Amino acid sequence: MAFIFNDPFETLFNFQQALDQLRTSSWLDAGLSGQGTFPPLNVFRKGDDIVIIAEVPGVKKADLRIEAKGDTIRIAGSRTVGLQDKASVHRRERRSGSFDRAIALPIEIDADAIRAECRDGVLALYVPRAERDKPRAIAIK
Repeated sequence: MAFIFNDPFETLFNFQQALDQLRTSSWLDAGLSGQGTFPPLNVFRKGDDIVIIAEVPGVKKADLRIEAKGDTIRIAGSRTVGLQDKASVHRRERRSGSFDRAIALPIEIDADAIRAECRDGVLALYVPRAERDKPRAIAIK
């Protein structure tokens, strides 16, 4: 496949801008261990269904909100990290505040059949595949 560039200098300029944006973003920063996408999660396919395991230490069940629509799961909530009164902070790596994360899945999900369990700071979501999204066998006559 051959690429045809109208103006090689414009292409090079656009490439340079993209590199500059990447370099100035916080993506490459060597941050504290408490930084990054929250909650961290693993997504597994088990048969036709999906299992999502998210680490939510210090988050109360009442402070979690889970929503599903189409092929997307949304995990939102808030976490508070309390400090003792009149304490000065020497180092702060545990983050607190609101979080909101959406995960697009490779299947259409059955939102009415999702199960959620939260135990010891680990949230497990069992997400079944919608029947209308499952492949159908076609009989040949």
